[in-house]
Amino acid sequence: MNIRSRLTLQFLTIAAIIMILSSVAIYLLSANYRRVDFYERLQNKANNTAKLLIEVDEVDATLLRKIEKDNPVSLPEERIIIFDFKNNILFTTDENHSLRTDKKLLNAIRLDGEIRYKQGNFEVLGFLFADKYDRFVVVAAASDIYGKKRIRNLTTILLVVVTISLLLFLISGWLYAGRALKPITRIINEVNKISASSLNLRLHEGSGKDELEQLARTFNNMLKHLETAFITQKNFIANASHELRTPLTSITGQLEFILMKPRSFEEYQNTLNSVFDDIRNLNMLSNRLLLLAHASSDILESGFLPVRMDEITWQASEELQKYNPGYTVKINLDDALDDETMTISGDEQLLKTAIHNLVENGCKYSDDHTVAVNLKCAKFTISIEFIDHGVGIGQADLLQIAKPFYRGSNVGKVRGSGIGLSLVDRVVRIHHGTMLIASEINKGTQVYLEFPLQTGKNPV
Repeated sequence: MNIRSRLTLQFLTIAAIIMILSSVAIYLLSANYRRVDFYERLQNKANNTAKLLIEVDEVDATLLRKIEKDNPVSLPEERIIIFDFKNNILFTTDENHSLRTDKKLLNAIRLDGEIRYKQGNFEVLGFLFADKYDRFVVVAAASDIYGKKRIRNLTTILLVVVTISLLLFLISGWLYAGRALKPITRIINEVNKISASSLNLRLHEGSGKDELEQLARTFNNMLKHLETAFITQKNFIANASHELRTPLTSITGQLEFILMKPRSFEEYQNTLNSVFDDIRNLNMLSNRLLLLAHASSDILESGFLPVRMDEITWQASEELQKYNPGYTVKINLDDALDDETMTISGDEQLLKTAIHNLVENGCKYSDDHTVAVNLKCAKFTISIEFIDHGVGIGQADLLQIAKPFYRGSNVGKVRGSGIGLSLVDRVVRIHHGTMLIASEINKGTQVYLEFPLQTGKNPV
């Protein structure tokens, strides 16, 4: 069952319950009013008859029967019986003995003062009538033909009204549900138009005041993020393919050239060394691409472990100098540092790679191939500063430098992939840290990293 049918059914059910309960209440109240009104009229008529018989000396039972026989205000099928204290009948209009009266009933009337009950089509009222000297029992009965007819007519009217009302509720509920769900239908139609090739499309948000318009805004925000991620992934694949193609093309060209004719041992050795360098760069590029993908995924903090920043800084420096003996890394530790103020919670491999990239960049783009690394403690944080005196980064490039595969305009022929700083930026953000870069052309670069401590204690 679709939402529109379900809403219509719910609307109809609620309306039916309200209409039926209202109709039942009207019927019961009307029936009770008819009964009370009829007994009041019956009692007034019987009371007046008893007064005429008992209190007016000129009126006897015979005359009273004649009066009652021609009385235009008599109730339908009216019966009145008056008993004295010895249960003798003083007056009766029940010539056919339709009413059943016995000593037990009369005693009950004397005891309770008034009794109401039904006998067949008759509604019977028995009450005690007293004058100055004696007490009499009056039993009156009649059939409320007109009252019951009005109740039956009311029942018919209520049934017709309820039936027609429910049909109207069904139609109006279906139309109302359709109108209420119209924005949802519009959203469905708009969403169906969105595909991988049209992520730029957006849903109509309207005024943004109701829940559906807020849903559209939320969905648009999700589409915005998806579009950004899709474009980033697309650019990443294109750039990665280009970066991988370059060393592969170089390797293929060198091998094809060396195999064209017999070469000397020195030529073979030079070519193999060049191919080895290309393969090593290709391997390094592949590793960085994998790390970039890993840093771009959702890493749960529950998987973080305690990491000593001084240890991974030394390890990154040693690994760099192992393959680049001409690089110099000067590591300086603040005297206030200890075990607690050098330990953060994070992913050791990603943190080591980030530091390795910053140290490598500082050495690679400096004429003296030297970088200084300073570890300091601050309130609840540890900071790592990388200082070099290399070519520097232009102000325009600083705004783009953290994007994947972006390289500064002044790097010249220095080999690089443009992945390093983008990877560092993502690793820092994953670990809730901050990265600041200050640089001037031909004066060097300062990169400042800050991470929250694992313990959160104040080292000072």
